[in-house]
Amino acid sequence: MPEGTIQVLLVGAKGLENTDFFNNIDPFVLLACRSQEQRSSVASGQGSEPEWNETFVFTISEGTSELVLKIMDQDTITDDDYLGKASIPLEPLFIEGNLPATAYNVVKDEEYRGEIRVGLSFTPECKYVSSKDRAKPSPALPEKPPDKLE
Repeated sequence: MPEGTIQVLLVGAKGLENTDFFNNIDPFVLLACRSQEQRSSVASGQGSEPEWNETFVFTISEGTSELVLKIMDQDTITDDDYLGKASIPLEPLFIEGNLPATAYNVVKDEEYRGEIRVGLSFTPECKYVSSKDRAKPSPALPEKPPDKLE
């Protein structure tokens, strides 16, 4: 897998399960890429069709193959509720460079629980070669072209 950075545009979700009995859910997303984790803002009171329009950046290293989005419902008195997750394979992103906002299935207990829209872009890391690491001219070839051809 390549190295570089991925930019994640978390657009929104729809069809999420409403786990609150008296109010709308207050969803947020935990975004994880290997050991890196970031958290979206809470879409307070937006219920099962929240919109975030937030951007996150992750540094990608060798072996990174997916982005995992865990959708949660923030609760003030009890623990936050787990609503489901979406796993996004990154191989298509590495090939294309950019993936427009796309709907990915949110799954909980192997059942469909809505969808989440995410746009992705990948910027490969540029590795610079220092001048001392550059190839030396071959002794069989002259460093300067001859003035005259003989």
